[in-house]
Amino acid sequence: MGMQECRAHAGPTGRGATTTPQLLTFQQTIPRRMVHRAAVAEVFVTDAVSLGDDRFLVGAQWPRDHALYHPDDEGRSDPLLVAETIRQALVYLGHWHYGVPLTHRFVGRTMDFEITDADALRVGSQPLSVVLDGRWRWVDSRPTQRFGMCLEVVLSIGGKECGRGSLQVIAVDERRYELLRRRSDAPAPAAVPPVRVATDRESGSLDPLLVGRLRAKDSVIVAGTSPGQWQLRLDLDHAILFDHPTDHVPLMVILEGIRQLGYVLVGPQGEALDDRRTSPVLSSLAIDCLAFAELDEPVHLLVLEDAREAGADRAAVTPSPADQSAPEGSCRRRLRIQAVQGGRPVAVTESTWSLPGGEPVGPGRRAATDAPRSGDGEETVGSR
Repeated sequence: MGMQECRAHAGPTGRGATTTPQLLTFQQTIPRRMVHRAAVAEVFVTDAVSLGDDRFLVGAQWPRDHALYHPDDEGRSDPLLVAETIRQALVYLGHWHYGVPLTHRFVGRTMDFEITDADALRVGSQPLSVVLDGRWRWVDSRPTQRFGMCLEVVLSIGGKECGRGSLQVIAVDERRYELLRRRSDAPAPAAVPPVRVATDRESGSLDPLLVGRLRAKDSVIVAGTSPGQWQLRLDLDHAILFDHPTDHVPLMVILEGIRQLGYVLVGPQGEALDDRRTSPVLSSLAIDCLAFAELDEPVHLLVLEDAREAGADRAAVTPSPADQSAPEGSCRRRLRIQAVQGGRPVAVTESTWSLPGGEPVGPGRRAATDAPRSGDGEETVGSR
């Protein structure tokens, strides 16, 4: 299933009006093992209730502040909290309600989310209580060795719908996971050689302000030697991005790299870094996972498309009346970025950004002209 197919099923708008989020509790988080997290502090899901017919309400609490997923300059919660909360919700429902064994490995296939009301994500004097109105679907599932599943959700904060998203994964036992990993070790196609980038991964990472982060250790982007080419810096000791030992690059690490590169392409530069009015807002992001990304080989990020959507050009993508993610008068940028390892695509992403006040400060980047083609989607990027 590709990104377009996955998104076509997502976002059953209006379901929240008939549900009862009062059934949920936000007093404590669920056990960390139920969402594949080692640190209790990284668990956001607090509760879930079944509504029948594969419908669920899932409760989550977002912190007022977070070392990595911190609020932006306008006090809005980090959009990647949406992605991580959807991930945790699917894993929890799979184990808690559907009985997927805790020993199974979860492997991501596609994910997408959209912020439809960015102002609803503003942090106040208390942590935000988030409600996910979810629908579960089985996709190419063959229990008990292989479970194929998709969770589609609508997010609400304070009773107000503010976003939607979906995640599709497979969960397999250890033997089948090893088969998947061995298949991913097949020789990569030699159509395009790896992109050469800076060799010093630590000192070569971009200034955190350029990528929208606060700490140097959170910057995961290294500039390449050619326009439109970047490298993902992997810090296996990062307490959040690598919350527990893994044998591949997690899905959330790739999403963080894509988000940071988007901020570089769309965001302010030079003296404009101090102008909070120019901070870009991530409105939507989708990823199609094509293969495992290994830890011992560089992952390169290639910009395939960087399109501006402003003025008359924006008419074709004007959001619905319920979509308040892009402020009036803002310019939107659509990015298509591919993650490549050893000349082979491991993921392709699409994201939409808005910048208040008109034209983006950051200049548009020329897309890589020799980017490799996407794979066939048979192999997947791990999301555990």
